Amino acid sequence: MPFDLPPITRALLIANIAVFLLQQLASEFMVVYFALWPLGPDLSDGMVGPGLFQIWQVVTYAFMHGNAMHLLFNMLALFMFGGQIERLFGEKQFLLYYFVCLLTAGLCQLAFMYFFENGQMFPTVGASGAIFGLLLAFGMMYPHEKIMLMLIPIPMPAWLFVTGYAAVELFFGITGTQAGVAHFAHLGGMLGGYLLIEYWRGKFPIKPRRRLMR
Repeated sequence: MPFDLPPITRALLIANIAVFLLQQLASEFMVVYFALWPLGPDLSDGMVGPGLFQIWQVVTYAFMHGNAMHLLFNMLALFMFGGQIERLFGEKQFLLYYFVCLLTAGLCQLAFMYFFENGQMFPTVGASGAIFGLLLAFGMMYPHEKIMLMLIPIPMPAWLFVTGYAAVELFFGITGTQAGVAHFAHLGGMLGGYLLIEYWRGKFPIKPRRRLMR
């Protein structure tokens, strides 16, 4: 695995770490204004606050993290997969891909909270949706590359790992297992990544200017 990370991956790593450090200085302010709050009534008398969704939150939530371990796992995955995908896609396409994944992750999480969370006003933070999009891209672009989990030290093809992980996330999301984990945001990031890759491959009626050949 190369340590000379390409510029967008490196910038995303720095941005996530910088925002996390800022959270340590102004945690309540950051969560109130920049975490992803559910759609719902304005509970703050006209001021931005808990329970009040703002449009910028569908981006800003993905640069915040709940704790150091949350940040560590996401940044480790960004380090592992981001550079390779960036080199394949190119800087502009990689940046677009990353943001499409975090946006679709946020939108799926908003929809899930609105329809199934019974008005519970808990915020969502974390780059996991975008990271799952990168994982999906790796599985699609390098399906036969071997991936090995730390907890299960058995190498498996990337396509199998990604498919299995998505199935587990769907099961956890439907059953409500692991409360507090945004499973549908993870799946939303994968969905956005899949649709964008298929668009770049020319699989939709509207064709891209530049095709992704893999």
